Amino acid sequence: MPVDTRMTPHPVHPVTNAIYETHIQMNQSRPIQHIRNIGIIAHIDAGKTTVTERILYYTGRSHKIGEVHDGEATMDWMPDEQERGITITSAVTTCKWKTSDIHIIDTPGHVDFTIEVERSLRVLDGAVGVFCAVGGVEPQSETVWRQADKYLVPKMAFINKMDRVGADFFRTVDMIRERLNAEPLLLQLPVGQEDSFKGVIDLLTMRQMMWESDGPDAEIRSMEIEAHLMDQAVKYREKLVERVAESDDALMDAYLEESPISVDQLTAAIRKATLHLKLVPLLCGAALKNKGIQPLLDAIVTYLPSPMDVPPIQGHHPESGELIQVPVKKNGPLVALIFKVSMMEGRKLSFVRIYSGQLKSGADVYNPSRKKKEKISRIMMMHANKRERIETADAGSIVGVVGLKDSSTGETLCDPDSPVLLEKMEFHKPVISISVEPKTHSDQEKLEQVLEKLMAEDPTLQVRQDEDTGQTILSGMGELHLEVITSRMQREFNTSVNVGKPQVVYRESVGKPASASAVFEKEVAGQRHFAEVELSIKPLSRGAGTRFRSEIPAGTIPEIYLPAIEKGVKEAMEYGHLMGYPVVDVEAVLTGGAYKDSLGSDLAYTVSASMACREAFKKGEPYLLEPIMAVEVFVPDAFMGEVIGDLNARGGKIESISSKAGSQVVAAVVPLSKMFGYSTALRSSSQGRGNFTMQFSHFDKQGKN
Repeated sequence: MPVDTRMTPHPVHPVTNAIYETHIQMNQSRPIQHIRNIGIIAHIDAGKTTVTERILYYTGRSHKIGEVHDGEATMDWMPDEQERGITITSAVTTCKWKTSDIHIIDTPGHVDFTIEVERSLRVLDGAVGVFCAVGGVEPQSETVWRQADKYLVPKMAFINKMDRVGADFFRTVDMIRERLNAEPLLLQLPVGQEDSFKGVIDLLTMRQMMWESDGPDAEIRSMEIEAHLMDQAVKYREKLVERVAESDDALMDAYLEESPISVDQLTAAIRKATLHLKLVPLLCGAALKNKGIQPLLDAIVTYLPSPMDVPPIQGHHPESGELIQVPVKKNGPLVALIFKVSMMEGRKLSFVRIYSGQLKSGADVYNPSRKKKEKISRIMMMHANKRERIETADAGSIVGVVGLKDSSTGETLCDPDSPVLLEKMEFHKPVISISVEPKTHSDQEKLEQVLEKLMAEDPTLQVRQDEDTGQTILSGMGELHLEVITSRMQREFNTSVNVGKPQVVYRESVGKPASASAVFEKEVAGQRHFAEVELSIKPLSRGAGTRFRSEIPAGTIPEIYLPAIEKGVKEAMEYGHLMGYPVVDVEAVLTGGAYKDSLGSDLAYTVSASMACREAFKKGEPYLLEPIMAVEVFVPDAFMGEVIGDLNARGGKIESISSKAGSQVVAAVVPLSKMFGYSTALRSSSQGRGNFTMQFSHFDKQGKN
């Protein structure tokens, strides 16, 4: 089949910062079709931040490349990130490539901070999944990929670290296909791998791109494909054309008729298939050696969607509940979503994605969740922890906003005259707790305010007072999560605390059906109240949650009191009978009750239902459910026996053992209560050569997994 090999040369040298500043000042109203809102997502240590740093350099956003291992990465600006060499909080920046504005969110890869990925993906139009050529598709890669699938985000893949010992391009491609249930479309082939990796073959243009050196300003040489690589290139070019033709009827006709297919036709078909989640364009490189970033930028602009290319976001009218489609229009009514709140230099900074209309500095906006008006004091173009003040921001933009007093994460901002409420964001429940006590009297005075600020930033962080001990209990997503929170208390807020031993957050359920009734008859504030409620409870399948329904005959209790009874049941399920943990996987059924004229009230039925529910819990053989974690341990062959023995001793159940890149991968499920201190034990038993990942799997009966 004839092949059109026209090629657009890739820019190599970074533009100057002066050019970039001009872009910021002059292109506020850039056409929406030229905006890209993308996230960089991956497993920890796959190289997300390193890729982002190169993108900032080659787009002229920064003069110097900051390295993660030196603690100087632009996007990892928090002291804890620089010390640990990991991304903890998602950072937003804006850069320019050719004619497009690219808003980038660099997300964390550690499982304790998946909320940062979740809320970023909610507002992004596209994502770049970064995969290590040695490790392949690792557990957290699967998690963040599934999160992107949940929000129907079109994705690209970039296989990084092609220069590392053990790099295997085709094995990683196979893992993407098998583990992620994705359809990777190879746009490039690597030229060499490990220490011989020098460039890539562009399968669209059938040209070879070679980097002259590892330096950031190395020239890219476009050349004919070397003879010994041509057979492989032709084979994969044919596969590419065939796979793209399968997703496009017009191309399929041309393919079957063996008519010429141009690069432009292929590019348009690939873009269409990517936007419809049929294909995942795949490129490769070595970000640390500055190879592969310019073609990646070209692909981001070419294949990932603009805000105009994704379906309009849906909301509903806050009063009538009517479904509302929100088309992307600069001159439409304002609709925006707060997806993150951050405290910077003591001030509340809200990160906002604008879906429609224009945000103006000094303007009034409406928050339908709280039924309050807010004023926009300032609008900021974000670059990690640096900010540039702008007066307006249009539909499609991601910006920082100062001045919102009451609004928080997941809430909508809209035009007061055209109210619309976007779907709220869901947050994971914490699985681990610690107690925190202020060290000094001055710390005690500040602690409550500090915790309020941290909770405003992080919806997965919860704080409560233990009624029995008077302790402040901090609950989060993992040991590292809580460690970072306590570190930030000291660093950012100068508040020192003593930290108690981590405690597992359990759940409670019941083992058998049970029934109970309760009567509430009291005088409150000079008025007599009466209610009688009969309830039965029964266990549900694991993961079913809690339910309430009524089976009482009409007229037994006035229907007006059913919401109050349901409220009482829900309140009772917040604190179980055994240790006060939330009750799950239980259904409560209203089976009877009584009503007295003029004495019935919401208060009486709420209290009565709560009392009956608690009594039924006692009879229902309550038991504890503990969080079970999915653990993957990567360890050399020589230490396999010790690792498996240790996991068994911790009550773990080995699910599989497989080989990967010269190591053994042990997959197991283990109770969280047995995993405290595991990183130290693993280092000891593997001479420091083993590592592991852990994420929440499910709740199960204590002593059983």
